[in-house]
Amino acid sequence: MSTLRDPVGPKDRKVYIRRRIAVLAVLLAIVAVVALVILRPGGADGAPTAADVELPSDIAGSGETAPEAAEGTADGAGGVPDCTAGQLKVTPITDKGDYAAGETPQLSLSVENTGEEACSADLGTAGMQFAVSSGDDEVWRSADCQEDPEHLAVIVDAGEVLESEAIAWDRTRSSPETCDITRDPVTAEGASYHLRVTAAQVQGTGTAQFLLY
Repeated sequence: MSTLRDPVGPKDRKVYIRRRIAVLAVLLAIVAVVALVILRPGGADGAPTAADVELPSDIAGSGETAPEAAEGTADGAGGVPDCTAGQLKVTPITDKGDYAAGETPQLSLSVENTGEEACSADLGTAGMQFAVSSGDDEVWRSADCQEDPEHLAVIVDAGEVLESEAIAWDRTRSSPETCDITRDPVTAEGASYHLRVTAAQVQGTGTAQFLLY
């Protein structure tokens, strides 16, 4: 599994990044802010809330970002063609299958280029989403209170798999109307939940199921 990071250095030089779609969860107090996302109060044990999908800030590594990544072109970034929906496989990931009372689920995703050629994918927060549901009830979405979604064009080699860093779900319900208030906790006691994800505007394959106690 590879990791990915943001470009560093002159524009006229290829920049290698850690092959990780860095989706960092930042814990904070009620009035603390991060550069791109303001976390809202109401998380259990100080866990991040529904605003916690943000662009990479942890930089290192191998993979590469394309020049002028924020703009993109019809021909792809850096002369590399854009990835097609059928070329990318997006998979939801949880760190465990069940969580005891007080444990915070860690949510992530992977993106695989299943094609035979490298392609450019927008792996910024604008096209990325985590959603948790129980049955037909979608209880939490990372995009509900997200601020300043951005674009990040990343060149994904054929057969390469990029995995995001995990974000914590605070086991509460979210909606755009609950960004500035304390949110209600979801049902636990063995209740079953499913994680669905989207990246580069591609819907993830299946779900990752887990239980809350």
